[in-house]
Amino acid sequence: MSDVIPEMPEDAYANYETLRRERPVSQEMEGGPFMVALHADVMKVLRDQKTFSSDVSLRSEEEKKIRPSMLFSDPPVHNRLRKLVSYAFKPGFVENQRKLIEGRCEELVEAMCQHRQTDLVEALAAPLPVTVIAYMLGVVEGDMRQFKAWSDKIFSNIADILFAQASEEVQQASAEMDAYFLTRIAQLREHPEDNLLGRLVETETEDGKLTDQELLSFCGLLLIAGNETTTGLITGVVRMWNEMPETFAQVKANPALIPTFIEETLRFHSPFSATIRRTTCDTRIGETDIPAGSLVIPLIASANRDEAVFERADQFVIDRHPNPHVAFGFGIHNCLGAHLARLEGEIAVASLTRHLKSIRIVGDVAPAGQLGGPSEMLVELEKA
Repeated sequence: MSDVIPEMPEDAYANYETLRRERPVSQEMEGGPFMVALHADVMKVLRDQKTFSSDVSLRSEEEKKIRPSMLFSDPPVHNRLRKLVSYAFKPGFVENQRKLIEGRCEELVEAMCQHRQTDLVEALAAPLPVTVIAYMLGVVEGDMRQFKAWSDKIFSNIADILFAQASEEVQQASAEMDAYFLTRIAQLREHPEDNLLGRLVETETEDGKLTDQELLSFCGLLLIAGNETTTGLITGVVRMWNEMPETFAQVKANPALIPTFIEETLRFHSPFSATIRRTTCDTRIGETDIPAGSLVIPLIASANRDEAVFERADQFVIDRHPNPHVAFGFGIHNCLGAHLARLEGEIAVASLTRHLKSIRIVGDVAPAGQLGGPSEMLVELEKA
């Protein structure tokens, strides 16, 4: 995240191991954020929303009131917003999307198989989750590519949006997405539709109906909760197959391994390597005193490799159980799209192993362990 989360070296996981062993709570520069590397300490931060606030932004209080964000707010604002949208991500509702996801996944994988080489992100990892979220929001199919472009631009610059001045390019992407959804919201007020956004437009709360700004906040949230998470998971899956081709053969031969393979991939190559909090009071993590108002970075990817919690932590164990990873966070801010990401990941793995004999990464790709997944991943395919 720009200057907020310091850039990790090329081998991020080796750096995480050093931090866990030598500096479990570290501060790269005076006044900078405190990075937390141990699983137990990361859990402490994620559990305690009173001490470690998610309201980290430096935006004005007035701006926060006008456009509240569930990702970067605390109770009671967070609870109210999450309650309104959470039913769309409950396991039962998500399971009802299975046929839609399977059908779209088959289309995408069959199209992939027409090529010897293709960009995995463009061909599958991005359009699959976008299809589902777009369906929830009533986005027509012809708008999906633009929908994903806005998502990538805004998500990759989230730190600047929260802590600095977003670039003109990011501001333009945000303005274009806002304009698009404001038009959709106006249409839904006149002509209701039975989709998630349509229902939210009609929702009555104790404060009346949701404002346009609150609805825009939900649209932005859904891009991250149901889109970026799955994209990161699918690219993580192919990283594993590239690093350990035997795991592709194992899953292909025994599809019953897919659920534990997905969970171990989430642990080994977490879609989000870190998150962020701000302390509300003076506190202490381990042997380190942390002043009130400090930024704290729970290193999720490090916690998921903690030797004190995971036996053979640096090894990929395809049937690992139990697997208490925190790839989807923990506490009141655990990832809303976790069930959806798991389902989409399992369907994608099943389809890829059914249609392919092998898949490998070609050329360079963004190093693992960074914030978010790669924007592109060229792969070479061999059809089954």
